[in-house]
Amino acid sequence: MSTLLHDDSISLLTRGYDFGARIWRRVRVGARSAPLRLLGDEAIFVRGAEGVELFYDEGRIARHGAMPAIVQETLFGHGSVHSLDREEHRHRKATFVDVLYEDAQVERLLPLLEREWQDELDAWIDRSSTRTAYDAGVGALGRSIMKWAGLPGTAAAKTRWSARLAQIVDGFGAPYSPEFVLAWLNRRWSDRHTQRLIEAVRTDVLPAAEEGTALYEWTWHRDEHGNLLPSRTAGIELQNSIRPMIAVARFLAYAAKELHDRPQWRRRIAAENAERGSLVGGPLATAFAQEIRRTALFVPMLPGWATADIEFDGQRVAAGGRVVLDILGTNTDERSWERPGAFDPERFVGVDDYEALRAFVPHGGADVARGHRCPGEKLAIAGLAAGIAAMSDPGVSILDSGLEVNRRRMPTKPASGGRVRAADAPARCPFH
Repeated sequence: MSTLLHDDSISLLTRGYDFGARIWRRVRVGARSAPLRLLGDEAIFVRGAEGVELFYDEGRIARHGAMPAIVQETLFGHGSVHSLDREEHRHRKATFVDVLYEDAQVERLLPLLEREWQDELDAWIDRSSTRTAYDAGVGALGRSIMKWAGLPGTAAAKTRWSARLAQIVDGFGAPYSPEFVLAWLNRRWSDRHTQRLIEAVRTDVLPAAEEGTALYEWTWHRDEHGNLLPSRTAGIELQNSIRPMIAVARFLAYAAKELHDRPQWRRRIAAENAERGSLVGGPLATAFAQEIRRTALFVPMLPGWATADIEFDGQRVAAGGRVVLDILGTNTDERSWERPGAFDPERFVGVDDYEALRAFVPHGGADVARGHRCPGEKLAIAGLAAGIAAMSDPGVSILDSGLEVNRRRMPTKPASGGRVRAADAPARCPFH
């Protein structure tokens, strides 16, 4: 009972995104490491550029088995790349890099984003849609990325599947709730669906997928021994190629909140859209997207196993203990950022090589090809920036209701998802 009472896992469940701040109060101001106990294991909590460097050192830290199984199996899927290490990880990661990270793949996505976000914007303006920023994002980003991935199906079918994948992200972090049960059911459905897609392409039931698309590459991916992946595993990695883009819809809810509070940025981005004649690729919208990624409450931390005894900034953990990277604390670290608590997209204006910012890890850190940084980061930024551009159009307004955020729930977002309406839409009674 004493061990249970001193386990910080309870605090994580009850405090949510304020968990990290409580842990850092145990050590000196500016410390890079703090002690904690997590799921019964001795651990250290690390942050900042130095913490990122330690966490992604494969000579000292392993990821396999570090994520609680209840999270790993629901969010990422059984046997996915997220649970692999060293050569096995590098081999499979190389396909993710080829599919998601190359600039040509980003360019291929941009016209799809333009079309889908223009449709969502038009629907807001002509009042045929009352979708929130979050719901519009799930649909627009999901349809774009699925078409980009070479997946068959109607737009309506893609929207429905996108909603399932979005719900997995929404429910995986609350194992005590009905949302988790629904997330588990949606995971089972999606695993079966993608397994059947892979098998249909392999047996020529579906027309051959276009080479270079996610569907093609995972259908024919071979492991480091030259064997085709089991169709279920290939389908899980296909999902891991598209679901992160759909998860960006959560960032769009935060973007709605910040745009509402910063009308000057809405005007600047709207002027940029008009000058460029496009919703995609705008430098100001991209800078705003980057600041959203830095500050939004999304993934708070990542766990790893110490494979050797580690002493770091005055704290020690023996081999077999946990090392936990404070993602939120690193993205808002006072030693890494000027005015870290201020929302200021200006800090990203003109910053092209965001990967060089060692303490900027909303999609993981270290090298994309050899480490665990998400290779779909550029796609995510493009999708988020396009949505921000759409919400900055003078033809729409963002309502001020429902923008509060529950910091205890993980993952969280502004309560309403960000209500977007035609700029001249009449106000409604708040009870109807």
